[in-house]
Amino acid sequence: MPAGIIVKGIGGFYYVAAENGVYECKARGIFRKDDITPLPGDRISLSIIDDAKKIGNIEEILPRESALVRPAVANVNQVVFVIAVKSPEPDFVLLDKLIVTAEAKGINIVICINKIDLGTREEYEKIAQAYFRTNYKLIFTSSKINVGYDVLKEVLHGRISVFAGQSGVGKSTILNRIMDEQIMETGDVSRKIDRGRHTTRHAELVKLDSGGYIVDTPGFSSFELSNIKCEELQLFYPEFGSYLGSCRFTGCSHISEPGCSVKEAMEKGDVDVGRYNRYVQLYNILKQNEANKWKK
Repeated sequence: MPAGIIVKGIGGFYYVAAENGVYECKARGIFRKDDITPLPGDRISLSIIDDAKKIGNIEEILPRESALVRPAVANVNQVVFVIAVKSPEPDFVLLDKLIVTAEAKGINIVICINKIDLGTREEYEKIAQAYFRTNYKLIFTSSKINVGYDVLKEVLHGRISVFAGQSGVGKSTILNRIMDEQIMETGDVSRKIDRGRHTTRHAELVKLDSGGYIVDTPGFSSFELSNIKCEELQLFYPEFGSYLGSCRFTGCSHISEPGCSVKEAMEKGDVDVGRYNRYVQLYNILKQNEANKWKK
């Protein structure tokens, strides 16, 4: 039975890229019975009804490696988080929430520091320094001075990648540049509120000539911290890794306990102060959420 990958779903039809082209498919009723909705990115087996007209049926959905909510897409294995040096000002809390979500799902992380033409070298290197010890791939980009796109194309090779970040940071412009065509409408940034507008209504996989797919959507905006327990949060900070288990107290939260190796590393400059402070902020949010659940 031929295999393929769903690249788009619309109006109950699914468009499946297979070896011999793209087939328009319907999903078998058993998926509805089992409350399974096929998603772009799903790897499937299909039966061919009419090869000439490229019409078929989805017979089987293979196990998913991951599934995102917004956008609704399966098997994404890389997220490129885009943050602008300026316009809009960086929202590091949002960035860290999104990073934690990707870490929890086991998705590879790339941080793209965009619009470097708007800031000084000191400004954009300060952003990079905060994430240097995470060992995430860091890429500097600018459409104005044409920097960073070759490196970005290299990291997209062979993966299903989605772009994410706050509105107006330049995700659509980056995608347009990578694809060398207008795959998305780029919204102008409102000068009053520094927010971008986008018009993409559904997720669609766009194949790269070099191999791999990009999810044609402005990126995922759903950070499901409610599914993470406060004591688990430390596991999603790679720069904490070598210090975990070395604290004076077992089960250290790295918040207020004495003899905490993570806090000592932060005080020595081996863990970024901003990243640590945001960890404390997110930990307290999760702890409060858990307390609220017990009250209900």
